[in-house]
Amino acid sequence: MSEANQQRADWQISHRRGQACALLDDGIFVLANDAFLQRLGFPTFSGLEASSLLDHANRLEKEELRLFLQQAALTHPTDDDWPKLETALLTADEEPLHVVLKACHIRLDGNDMVELHLISDEDRKLSNRLRHQPWPVYLCLACLLAFIVIPNLILPKLNINNAPATFLPEDAPSRILNDQVREIFPEDEVIVLLFEGVALFSDGFLQAYDQLGQDIQSLEAVEDVFSLTNQDHIEGTEDGFVISPLVDINTLEDHRPAERQARAVTDRFARNTLVAADGSAIAMIIVPTGLDNSILNLRLEDDIFALVERHRLDGYLEASSGEIAIDVAQMRMILHDNMIFVPLTVLLGLLLTWLLFHRLLAVIITGVVTGAVVNSTIALYVVFNQPFNSIASILPPLLSALTMAVLVHVYNALSLASQHGLYGRARTQAAMADIRRPALYSCLTTAIGLASLGLSDIPPIRTLGLSAALGVSLIYLIVIHLLPPIIAYYDRHPWPKRRQSLRFLDDLVNKLLRISLRNPLPVIAVIMLSLVLAMPLLLRIKVETNLLEFFPKYHPMRVDTEHIEDKLVGTLPLEIILTSDDPDALLLPATLQQVRSLQTWLESLPAIDKTLSAADFIEEMHWGFHAEQPEYRAIPDDAELISQYLFIYDGEDLFDFLDSDYLNARIAINANVHGAEEIRHLMDSIRQQLQTLTELEQNGIEWDISGAGRLFADQEALLTNSQIRSLGGALGLIFLLLVISWRSLRDALLCMIPNLSPILLIFLIMGLLRINLDMATTMIASVAVGIAIDDTIHIYHGFIHRVRNGISPVLALVRTYRQAGRAVMTTTVILCCQFLILLASAFVPMGYFGLLSSIGLVAALIFDLLLLPAILILMFNKPADTTTQPVI
Repeated sequence: MSEANQQRADWQISHRRGQACALLDDGIFVLANDAFLQRLGFPTFSGLEASSLLDHANRLEKEELRLFLQQAALTHPTDDDWPKLETALLTADEEPLHVVLKACHIRLDGNDMVELHLISDEDRKLSNRLRHQPWPVYLCLACLLAFIVIPNLILPKLNINNAPATFLPEDAPSRILNDQVREIFPEDEVIVLLFEGVALFSDGFLQAYDQLGQDIQSLEAVEDVFSLTNQDHIEGTEDGFVISPLVDINTLEDHRPAERQARAVTDRFARNTLVAADGSAIAMIIVPTGLDNSILNLRLEDDIFALVERHRLDGYLEASSGEIAIDVAQMRMILHDNMIFVPLTVLLGLLLTWLLFHRLLAVIITGVVTGAVVNSTIALYVVFNQPFNSIASILPPLLSALTMAVLVHVYNALSLASQHGLYGRARTQAAMADIRRPALYSCLTTAIGLASLGLSDIPPIRTLGLSAALGVSLIYLIVIHLLPPIIAYYDRHPWPKRRQSLRFLDDLVNKLLRISLRNPLPVIAVIMLSLVLAMPLLLRIKVETNLLEFFPKYHPMRVDTEHIEDKLVGTLPLEIILTSDDPDALLLPATLQQVRSLQTWLESLPAIDKTLSAADFIEEMHWGFHAEQPEYRAIPDDAELISQYLFIYDGEDLFDFLDSDYLNARIAINANVHGAEEIRHLMDSIRQQLQTLTELEQNGIEWDISGAGRLFADQEALLTNSQIRSLGGALGLIFLLLVISWRSLRDALLCMIPNLSPILLIFLIMGLLRINLDMATTMIASVAVGIAIDDTIHIYHGFIHRVRNGISPVLALVRTYRQAGRAVMTTTVILCCQFLILLASAFVPMGYFGLLSSIGLVAALIFDLLLLPAILILMFNKPADTTTQPVI
């Protein structure tokens, strides 16, 4: 079909329903829609074709018609007041029909014409006027409004939660065990406050410190507080041993500060846990009531700091850390990033839309659609009761960028249609016909890439993938189905011609295409050889997630944690859980001696700073009972003596390590490592050592490892398998979709080749920069493959469509890149700009996501402009044709 005939067909399609319209060329009918023919009673256009409007007018003066057509020729379709003419037209039965004619200028087939609108008495009836109202526009606006308003009504219920337990499946063995352990023993996820300064053991400080502990203990969200003033101290007397507070706040006048300090630093339970070995720092450990919610943890931390300030100890508070504190710090960064980077991403998209197209309507549409897509998708977290965490925080900027990418193709198509002289519904119809199919496949491939994350075993990654896939589907629904009637109704002005300031984009596309077409084999060889030579960089990638490294080195949380670990002990909690059905088995001398032997071995490991168990209390009681003689600081061989010690023990701290039925015990471990892989290696070493303790098994004692450290390490164990499944699933499903789309195995393979290379390049860059494959970066490959293939589909669709219509492969490539090249380049530039904003985030994974996603998109663009044309020209071009290349 010629371009002129295509424009006529587009006009007929866009005017098929509703208003009765016809086209006049110098007063002669050249086209009319069905509604116009029906009004005048003509079954086909042949009754009007080539006839004059004057011939069908009843008693219309020629001069009056000439003046009307002159005014119409000067009236733009977007003008509010069109010239009107009230007259009577003769129907096919020669009966007069009273009508009002309205007309405007239109350019079609490269010629100036007049578009004539006919309004009859029947049209002016209320029922017909209502029927001819733009109800599709109103319906689409109502649906779009619903996508904006309804999510905002439910978003306040969003569960913002970054708690470690949410990163494991509910049926994960470590999570089940941890839940069971927490029913018996206190939480191991705590907040540690470290106080430093002069006179830490003075009356004034200790009184304020003790009152602070009591006030924190009274908070509803706090289960327990460990401090120097409520810590049990075992000491010997002439009659045996007694349990007393390590620092008795009621007898401060009986001891000097130096004596209190000496007592504290020599206590085996407090040393390096509640007090620094040199007495220069004092800690307070706060155990929450199992708050599995980051917002509640954040409120608790705010309440604690408010109490610290109320007791005027904020000047002494040097650092705070612990698993809860790290969780809260991440949550603060998530909230900060969403408040900063989501608006920035949207504003940048709006700015780029204006710079590229200079249409206010496009800017408004971009803002409205982006808000509708992002808010509606995040609202899914509320609907399905899923926690919004550090992984989900990537969703808003990702969807903003993807929405913008689809809209750019729409705006580009509208601009091209406008340059062909189309306006209104005809322009919109032509634009959507051009992009509807490639947009469908692009959204499907992107959705598949994201949905493949649903194969992950890690719940937040799975939820992100599925939610983002639904978000991409929503982009297609809104942009391709809801927007066209709205655009057709409101888009009345011509689109500006392509700006010369952006001509460099076309020049760059042309230069790369020229290189590819003239040197296909060298281009393919250089790209492939470069990738092969860089392969050793893949060996530098480590599978490792370290929550502390999610913060920059200067971040207070990282600085505080390092300071606390330097002053006290490692803040990572691990536990060895011992269980038995026999209440005597855990307290047998042989069992306790093996526990102490195990603790000695554990504390010899560089990764472990301190351990505590019930065996420590038994040793202390035995030592105190024998007047603190050093040789008695050991496990007694007499089981009855141990029972006697437990009978007379009147403290509370022991039962944080041994339950009241003597069926469960734990060895608490303070580790100084924070990487998941490091923790896993540590746990493997501990398991191997436990397997050598045969007496535990002989006594019917079972063991396992629990604690926040294991929860975190087990997340990492799920990571690698999830990466393989999600990426493999994405590639497989996208390939299947392309086969169905193109109905050709060869064509599907051709589209996959240039999009596998960017994935490889992402991993090569990770190896080069030594970026770990962690909880955040594991998603990038699946996301990148879904996004990167979009441009390939737009290009290949245009190319193969032209080739199948008989255009030579070389010319098909030139025309395809001339039409789609700027859109492809523009979408990549916009996406990269929006992703690169994330580099300013203080949350390291967010910055890595932005950087690596941008690298993948740029690589995909280069391969689409260099590798893809080279492959296509070799596959499709006949040898005889390769000598004649067109000027590009």
